[in-house]
Amino acid sequence: MQVAYSGTHFGATVIDPANSPYLVPSDGSFRVADAPTAPPEDERVGKKKSTKLLKEVIGEMRELQRMLYAQDKYSLLLVFQAMDAAGKDGTVRAVMSGINPAGCEVHSFKQPSSEELDHDFLWRTAKRLPQRGRIGIFNRSYYEEVLVIKVHPNYLAGQRIPDQPPMEQLWAERYESIADHEKHIARNGTVILKFWLNVGRDEQKNRFLARIDDPRANWKFSGGDVKERGHWDKYMAAYEDAINATSKPWAPWYAVPADDKPTMRLTVARIVNETLRNMNLSYPKLPADEVAELGMWKEKLLNE
Repeated sequence: MQVAYSGTHFGATVIDPANSPYLVPSDGSFRVADAPTAPPEDERVGKKKSTKLLKEVIGEMRELQRMLYAQDKYSLLLVFQAMDAAGKDGTVRAVMSGINPAGCEVHSFKQPSSEELDHDFLWRTAKRLPQRGRIGIFNRSYYEEVLVIKVHPNYLAGQRIPDQPPMEQLWAERYESIADHEKHIARNGTVILKFWLNVGRDEQKNRFLARIDDPRANWKFSGGDVKERGHWDKYMAAYEDAINATSKPWAPWYAVPADDKPTMRLTVARIVNETLRNMNLSYPKLPADEVAELGMWKEKLLNE
């Protein structure tokens, strides 16, 4: 395990606490073509086994989350990005099941509103950052501004960017803004984990077909998602550029294979749990005089 920027400068930020093979290096060497969409056969877990293992991990995570909430010093931000049908919603639901909802908030970011377009591109997500003691989950995030917008630059017209620079400069500036933003919130006690759920193109096709064939899942299907498949290569290039530019020791990316949902969910849960375990969490300890006062109140209650 490597600890990055520990102490007061970057809080309790821990890099790769689970020694995960899916951690993206921070040297810009990540290649989408080399990132597996399915785990090795010997690492796959069936649905029944994964349910049992996930329950064990969540049990420990539940207690760690209670300490995070009670300590009220750090926060944890989980960012999920993926192509459609990769399993973001299901992963969030599975990994955070059993966690006290009072200490966890999920935010999904879709097409920006007119109010959001009247601000810089980080504004709408900055408002939703988790408070100290809480876990915040972004289902999509400010990364859409260098993914969808990069694939569809015509959307920039609605943002009315003053003195818009040439495209390559614009993307470089946005990567810089994102990295600076994440460095700032890490300095102030937010531990950041970013997950790219890497689904294969063939698997995505099969999941779309399953949604069409199952009346209970028809509502999940959108023809627009199929149209976006036509930009697959552009999306992969955009993901590669964004991940390389922003995978930092204080805000690492994990490229998690998403073709096998049970294994993917367990992998994400283990990384989150190990991160919490390495955050030096503890329940607050009262000063001696307040502990003595507790004894007084206890005696009073017992003598009622």
